[in-house]
Amino acid sequence: QNEQLQLQMQNERETQIKSCAFTGHREINASFPTQQLLEEIENAVKNGVHTFYCGMAKGFDLLAGEAVVFFKRKYPNIKLVACVPCYGQEKSFSVEDKSRYSALIRNADETVVLSEYYYTGCMQKRDRYMADHADMMIAYCKKEEGGTAYTVKYFQKRYPHKPIIFL
Repeated sequence: QNEQLQLQMQNERETQIKSCAFTGHREINASFPTQQLLEEIENAVKNGVHTFYCGMAKGFDLLAGEAVVFFKRKYPNIKLVACVPCYGQEKSFSVEDKSRYSALIRNADETVVLSEYYYTGCMQKRDRYMADHADMMIAYCKKEEGGTAYTVKYFQKRYPHKPIIFL
C-alpha cells in the first residue's frame, strides 16, 4: 500500500504542468489581447509553470518573451528559454525588433540554437523542439495554415492530453 501511494504521488508530480511553449503569428494587429496574454502567463506561473519556451520570431514570440521577462521581477523562479532556429534569425527584423530580440536574448536564462545556419525546415525543427519540451502551450493562432497552425497541430496530435490556451 505504501508503495502504491508513492507511485501515485510520483505520477501526480510527473503530470504537473511545469513548462509552457508559446506559438503565434508574426503579424499582430491592434486587437491583439495583450491583457489576456499577461493573465494567462501569470495564471500559468501561479499554477506551477516555471519554464517558458519562446521561439524568438517577431510579433507574438517577442511579445510573449517580453511578458515573461516582465514577470521575472515578481516571480524570480521562472525561466525563459530562447529557442533560436538558426544563427541570424533576426537579420530581416526591423531595427526596433532587432533591439527587442537582443534584449530578450540577454534576459533569457538559457538560449538553445537548433542550427548553425538557415535551411528549409529549421523553423519547424524549432517549433517541434518547443512542443516536445512543454507541458502546455499558449497560442495566438488565427489562420489554418502557416507555422503557428503547424505547431498547434503538431502539439495536439503528439500530446492530446496537454492543454493549449488560445488567445
